[in-house]
Amino acid sequence: MSHDHHGHSHSHVQGAPDFGRAFAIGIGLNLAYVAVEAGYGVAAGSLALLADAGHNLGDVLGLALSWGAAMLGRRGPSARFTYGLRSSTILAALANAVILLVVTGGIAWEAIWRLWHPVTVTGGTVALVATAGIVINGVTALLFARGRGSDLNIRSAFLHMAVDALVTAGVVVAGLAILLTGLSWLDPAVSLIVSVVIVYGAWDLVKQALSLALDAVPQGVDAGAVRMHLLALQGVAGLHDLHIWGMSTTETALTCHLVMPGGHPGDEALSHIADELEHRFGIQHATIQIEIGDSDAVCALTPEHVV
Repeated sequence: MSHDHHGHSHSHVQGAPDFGRAFAIGIGLNLAYVAVEAGYGVAAGSLALLADAGHNLGDVLGLALSWGAAMLGRRGPSARFTYGLRSSTILAALANAVILLVVTGGIAWEAIWRLWHPVTVTGGTVALVATAGIVINGVTALLFARGRGSDLNIRSAFLHMAVDALVTAGVVVAGLAILLTGLSWLDPAVSLIVSVVIVYGAWDLVKQALSLALDAVPQGVDAGAVRMHLLALQGVAGLHDLHIWGMSTTETALTCHLVMPGGHPGDEALSHIADELEHRFGIQHATIQIEIGDSDAVCALTPEHVV
Protein backbone atom coordinates (compact mmCIF):
# COMPACT_ATOMS: atom_id res chain seq x y z
CA MET A 1 0.00 0.00 0.00
CA SER A 2 1.31 3.48 -0.82
CA HIS A 3 0.47 6.91 0.53
CA ASP A 4 1.34 10.40 -0.64
CA HIS A 5 1.93 13.23 1.81
CA HIS A 6 3.24 16.59 0.57
CA GLY A 7 5.24 15.14 -2.27
CA HIS A 8 6.39 12.01 -0.44
CA SER A 9 5.57 8.45 -1.35
CA HIS A 10 5.87 5.57 1.11
CA SER A 11 5.67 1.85 0.40
CA HIS A 12 5.10 -0.63 3.22
CA VAL A 13 5.34 -4.41 3.34
CA GLN A 14 4.60 -7.02 5.93
CA GLY A 15 7.42 -8.22 8.21
CA ALA A 16 9.65 -11.21 7.69
CA PRO A 17 8.45 -14.73 8.50
CA ASP A 18 8.40 -15.63 12.20
CA PHE A 19 11.19 -18.06 13.14
CA GLY A 20 10.36 -18.04 16.86
CA ARG A 21 9.77 -21.80 17.03
CA ALA A 22 13.02 -22.49 15.17
CA PHE A 23 14.95 -20.29 17.61
CA ALA A 24 13.38 -21.96 20.66
CA ILE A 25 14.16 -25.47 19.40
CA GLY A 26 17.67 -24.51 18.31
CA ILE A 27 18.55 -22.88 21.63
CA GLY A 28 17.17 -25.80 23.65
CA LEU A 29 18.99 -28.47 21.63
CA ASN A 30 22.30 -26.63 21.67
CA LEU A 31 22.24 -25.78 25.37
CA ALA A 32 21.75 -29.45 26.20
CA TYR A 33 24.52 -30.47 23.82
CA VAL A 34 26.95 -27.85 25.20
CA ALA A 35 26.56 -29.30 28.70
CA VAL A 36 27.16 -32.86 27.48
CA GLU A 37 30.05 -31.93 25.18
CA ALA A 38 31.85 -29.85 27.82
CA GLY A 39 31.53 -32.64 30.39
CA TYR A 40 32.96 -35.25 28.04
CA GLY A 41 35.61 -32.80 26.86
CA VAL A 42 36.94 -32.47 30.40
CA ALA A 43 36.73 -36.23 30.98
CA ALA A 44 38.51 -37.05 27.71
CA GLY A 45 41.04 -34.21 27.96
CA SER A 46 40.01 -33.02 24.50
CA LEU A 47 40.59 -29.42 23.48
CA ALA A 48 38.67 -30.07 20.28
CA LEU A 49 35.56 -31.02 22.27
CA LEU A 50 35.97 -28.12 24.72
CA ALA A 51 36.61 -25.69 21.89
CA ASP A 52 33.56 -26.92 20.03
CA ALA A 53 31.51 -26.67 23.22
CA GLY A 54 32.67 -23.07 23.67
CA HIS A 55 31.80 -22.34 20.07
CA ASN A 56 28.37 -23.91 20.53
CA LEU A 57 27.82 -21.81 23.64
CA GLY A 58 28.63 -18.74 21.56
CA ASP A 59 26.10 -19.94 19.02
CA VAL A 60 23.44 -20.23 21.73
CA LEU A 61 24.12 -16.60 22.62
CA GLY A 62 24.03 -15.73 18.92
CA LEU A 63 20.69 -17.49 18.45
CA ALA A 64 19.30 -15.67 21.48
CA LEU A 65 20.48 -12.32 20.07
CA SER A 66 18.96 -13.09 16.68
CA TRP A 67 15.68 -14.18 18.25
CA GLY A 68 15.49 -11.07 20.42
CA ALA A 69 16.28 -8.84 17.46
CA ALA A 70 13.64 -10.56 15.31
CA MET A 71 11.02 -9.88 18.00
CA LEU A 72 12.13 -6.28 18.49
CA GLY A 73 12.01 -5.77 14.72
CA ARG A 74 8.27 -6.49 14.77
CA ARG A 75 7.53 -3.62 17.13
CA GLY A 76 5.74 -0.68 15.61
CA PRO A 77 7.13 2.87 15.42
CA SER A 78 6.99 5.17 18.41
CA ALA A 79 7.41 8.90 19.00
CA ARG A 80 11.14 8.35 19.63
CA PHE A 81 11.89 5.36 17.39
CA THR A 82 10.03 6.47 14.30
CA TYR A 83 11.20 3.47 12.26
CA GLY A 84 10.42 1.07 15.09
CA LEU A 85 13.27 -1.22 16.18
CA ARG A 86 13.89 -2.87 12.82
CA SER A 87 17.59 -2.06 12.81
CA SER A 88 18.11 -4.25 15.90
CA THR A 89 18.33 -7.17 13.45
CA ILE A 90 21.38 -5.48 11.89
CA LEU A 91 23.00 -5.07 15.32
CA ALA A 92 22.31 -8.74 16.10
CA ALA A 93 23.91 -9.88 12.85
CA LEU A 94 26.97 -7.72 13.58
CA ALA A 95 27.15 -9.01 17.17
CA ASN A 96 26.95 -12.60 15.91
CA ALA A 97 29.85 -11.96 13.55
CA VAL A 98 31.94 -10.51 16.38
CA ILE A 99 31.09 -13.45 18.66
CA LEU A 100 32.23 -15.89 15.99
CA LEU A 101 35.56 -14.13 15.58
CA VAL A 102 36.22 -13.74 19.33
CA VAL A 103 35.44 -17.40 20.09
CA THR A 104 37.56 -18.47 17.13
CA GLY A 105 40.49 -16.43 18.43
CA GLY A 106 40.26 -18.19 21.78
CA ILE A 107 40.18 -21.61 20.11
CA ALA A 108 43.21 -20.81 17.95
CA TRP A 109 45.22 -19.43 20.88
CA GLU A 110 44.63 -22.52 23.03
CA ALA A 111 45.30 -24.84 20.09
CA ILE A 112 48.71 -23.26 19.48
CA TRP A 113 49.56 -23.72 23.16
CA ARG A 114 48.47 -27.36 23.03
CA LEU A 115 50.69 -28.04 20.03
CA TRP A 116 53.71 -27.25 22.22
CA HIS A 117 52.23 -28.84 25.37
CA PRO A 118 50.48 -32.03 24.21
CA VAL A 119 47.73 -33.52 26.40
CA THR A 120 46.54 -37.12 26.28
CA VAL A 121 43.18 -37.32 24.51
CA THR A 122 40.61 -40.15 24.51
CA GLY A 123 39.93 -40.37 20.78
CA GLY A 124 36.94 -42.72 20.94
CA THR A 125 35.01 -40.48 23.33
CA VAL A 126 35.78 -37.43 21.20
CA ALA A 127 34.48 -39.09 18.04
CA LEU A 128 31.31 -40.42 19.71
CA VAL A 129 30.28 -37.13 21.33
CA ALA A 130 31.09 -35.10 18.22
CA THR A 131 28.95 -37.41 16.06
CA ALA A 132 25.91 -36.44 18.14
CA GLY A 133 26.84 -32.81 17.58
CA ILE A 134 26.72 -33.20 13.80
CA VAL A 135 23.10 -34.30 14.06
CA ILE A 136 22.08 -31.51 16.45
CA ASN A 137 23.84 -28.76 14.54
CA GLY A 138 22.58 -30.05 11.21
CA VAL A 139 18.96 -30.20 12.38
CA THR A 140 19.21 -26.69 13.85
CA ALA A 141 20.68 -25.31 10.62
CA LEU A 142 17.82 -26.81 8.62
CA LEU A 143 15.33 -24.91 10.81
CA PHE A 144 16.70 -21.64 9.38
CA ALA A 145 17.47 -22.82 5.84
CA ARG A 146 14.43 -21.26 4.16
CA GLY A 147 15.16 -17.77 5.49
CA ARG A 148 18.90 -17.58 4.85
CA GLY A 149 18.59 -16.01 1.40
CA SER A 150 16.41 -13.03 2.34
CA ASP A 151 17.34 -12.10 5.92
CA LEU A 152 20.92 -11.51 7.11
CA ASN A 153 19.86 -12.03 10.73
CA ILE A 154 18.44 -15.48 9.91
CA ARG A 155 21.42 -16.16 7.67
CA SER A 156 23.76 -15.50 10.60
CA ALA A 157 21.85 -18.08 12.66
CA PHE A 158 21.95 -20.57 9.78
CA LEU A 159 25.67 -19.95 9.21
CA HIS A 160 26.47 -20.50 12.87
CA MET A 161 24.81 -23.90 12.89
CA ALA A 162 25.95 -25.02 9.44
CA VAL A 163 29.57 -24.15 10.28
CA ASP A 164 29.17 -25.99 13.58
CA ALA A 165 28.05 -29.13 11.77
CA LEU A 166 31.13 -28.93 9.54
CA VAL A 167 33.42 -28.17 12.46
CA THR A 168 32.05 -31.07 14.50
CA ALA A 169 32.63 -33.38 11.55
CA GLY A 170 36.28 -32.35 11.74
CA VAL A 171 36.32 -33.18 15.43
CA VAL A 172 34.98 -36.66 14.63
CA VAL A 173 37.80 -37.16 12.14
CA ALA A 174 40.33 -36.00 14.75
CA GLY A 175 38.92 -38.37 17.36
CA LEU A 176 39.08 -41.36 15.01
CA ALA A 177 42.60 -40.43 13.90
CA ILE A 178 43.78 -40.19 17.52
CA LEU A 179 42.11 -43.50 18.31
CA LEU A 180 43.94 -45.20 15.43
CA THR A 181 47.34 -43.50 15.72
CA GLY A 182 47.60 -42.29 19.32
CA LEU A 183 48.85 -38.90 18.06
CA SER A 184 47.32 -36.41 20.51
CA TRP A 185 48.70 -33.40 18.60
CA LEU A 186 45.99 -34.06 16.01
CA ASP A 187 43.44 -32.61 18.46
CA PRO A 188 44.88 -29.04 18.54
CA ALA A 189 45.81 -29.31 14.85
CA VAL A 190 42.17 -29.94 13.95
CA SER A 191 41.17 -27.06 16.25
CA LEU A 192 43.36 -24.70 14.20
CA ILE A 193 41.81 -25.96 10.97
CA VAL A 194 38.38 -25.44 12.55
CA SER A 195 39.35 -21.84 13.35
CA VAL A 196 40.29 -21.14 9.74
CA VAL A 197 37.00 -22.63 8.52
CA ILE A 198 34.99 -20.49 10.94
CA VAL A 199 36.74 -17.26 9.94
CA TYR A 200 36.34 -18.05 6.25
CA GLY A 201 32.63 -18.78 6.67
CA ALA A 202 31.98 -15.74 8.86
CA TRP A 203 33.93 -13.13 6.90
CA ASP A 204 31.16 -12.40 4.41
CA LEU A 205 28.69 -12.10 7.28
CA VAL A 206 31.03 -9.62 9.00
CA LYS A 207 31.29 -7.46 5.86
CA GLN A 208 27.55 -7.46 5.17
CA ALA A 209 26.56 -6.74 8.78
CA LEU A 210 29.11 -3.93 9.08
CA SER A 211 27.96 -2.44 5.77
CA LEU A 212 24.32 -2.43 6.87
CA ALA A 213 25.29 -0.89 10.22
CA LEU A 214 26.97 1.94 8.28
CA ASP A 215 23.88 2.47 6.07
CA ALA A 216 25.53 1.11 2.93
CA VAL A 217 23.39 0.12 -0.05
CA PRO A 218 22.22 -3.44 0.77
CA GLN A 219 23.77 -6.31 -1.12
CA GLY A 220 21.64 -7.19 -4.13
CA VAL A 221 20.48 -3.61 -4.80
CA ASP A 222 22.17 -1.89 -7.76
CA ALA A 223 22.21 1.81 -6.86
CA GLY A 224 23.25 2.76 -10.40
CA ALA A 225 20.33 0.89 -11.91
CA VAL A 226 17.94 2.53 -9.45
CA ARG A 227 19.26 5.97 -10.42
CA MET A 228 18.88 5.25 -14.14
CA HIS A 229 15.35 3.93 -13.58
CA LEU A 230 14.27 7.08 -11.73
CA LEU A 231 15.86 9.41 -14.28
CA ALA A 232 14.07 7.57 -17.09
CA LEU A 233 10.64 8.19 -15.56
CA GLN A 234 8.31 10.35 -17.62
CA GLY A 235 8.51 14.02 -16.66
CA VAL A 236 11.72 13.67 -14.60
CA ALA A 237 14.37 16.24 -15.50
CA GLY A 238 16.76 15.65 -12.62
CA LEU A 239 17.51 13.58 -9.53
CA HIS A 240 19.50 14.34 -6.38
CA ASP A 241 19.85 13.45 -2.71
CA LEU A 242 19.40 9.74 -3.51
CA HIS A 243 19.97 7.46 -0.51
CA ILE A 244 19.41 3.71 -0.26
CA TRP A 245 19.97 1.82 2.99
CA GLY A 246 18.80 -1.16 5.00
CA MET A 247 16.14 -0.40 7.63
CA SER A 248 16.63 -3.96 8.85
CA THR A 249 18.13 -7.19 7.55
CA THR A 250 15.03 -7.68 5.37
CA GLU A 251 13.76 -4.18 4.48
CA THR A 252 15.35 -1.57 2.23
CA ALA A 253 14.52 2.15 2.24
CA LEU A 254 15.08 4.90 -0.30
CA THR A 255 14.81 8.68 -0.24
CA CYS A 256 15.37 11.07 -3.14
CA HIS A 257 14.39 14.36 -4.74
CA LEU A 258 12.92 14.21 -8.25
CA VAL A 259 12.89 17.39 -10.34
CA MET A 260 9.67 17.41 -12.42
CA PRO A 261 9.11 20.80 -14.15
CA GLY A 262 5.70 19.69 -15.38
CA GLY A 263 4.34 19.72 -11.84
CA HIS A 264 3.43 17.20 -9.18
CA PRO A 265 2.57 13.84 -10.82
CA GLY A 266 -0.23 13.03 -8.37
CA ASP A 267 -0.82 10.32 -5.80
CA GLU A 268 -1.48 7.54 -8.31
CA ALA A 269 1.77 8.18 -10.19
CA LEU A 270 3.79 8.27 -6.99
CA SER A 271 2.22 5.01 -5.86
CA HIS A 272 3.17 3.46 -9.19
CA ILE A 273 6.78 4.64 -8.78
CA ALA A 274 6.95 3.14 -5.29
CA ASP A 275 5.47 -0.16 -6.50
CA GLU A 276 8.02 -0.37 -9.31
CA LEU A 277 10.89 0.25 -6.89
CA GLU A 278 9.64 -2.57 -4.72
CA HIS A 279 9.06 -5.11 -7.48
CA ARG A 280 12.16 -4.32 -9.56
CA PHE A 281 14.70 -3.56 -6.84
CA GLY A 282 13.25 -4.90 -3.57
CA ILE A 283 12.97 -1.42 -2.05
CA GLN A 284 9.97 -1.60 0.25
CA HIS A 285 9.98 1.89 1.77
CA ALA A 286 10.35 4.73 -0.73
CA THR A 287 10.13 8.42 0.21
CA ILE A 288 10.16 10.70 -2.83
CA GLN A 289 10.17 14.50 -2.72
CA ILE A 290 9.02 16.31 -5.86
CA GLU A 291 10.59 19.61 -6.93
CA ILE A 292 9.06 21.50 -9.87
CA GLY A 293 11.95 23.94 -10.34
CA ASP A 294 9.70 26.99 -10.55
CA SER A 295 12.36 29.42 -9.26
CA ASP A 296 16.06 30.15 -9.58
CA ALA A 297 16.69 28.75 -6.10
CA VAL A 298 18.64 25.49 -6.10
CA CYS A 299 17.93 22.79 -3.54
CA ALA A 300 20.71 22.79 -0.92
CA LEU A 301 20.96 19.00 -1.26
CA THR A 302 21.58 19.01 -5.02
CA PRO A 303 25.40 18.58 -4.93
CA GLU A 304 26.35 14.89 -4.75
CA HIS A 305 28.80 15.48 -1.91
CA VAL A 306 26.13 17.04 0.34
CA VAL A 307 24.28 14.73 2.73
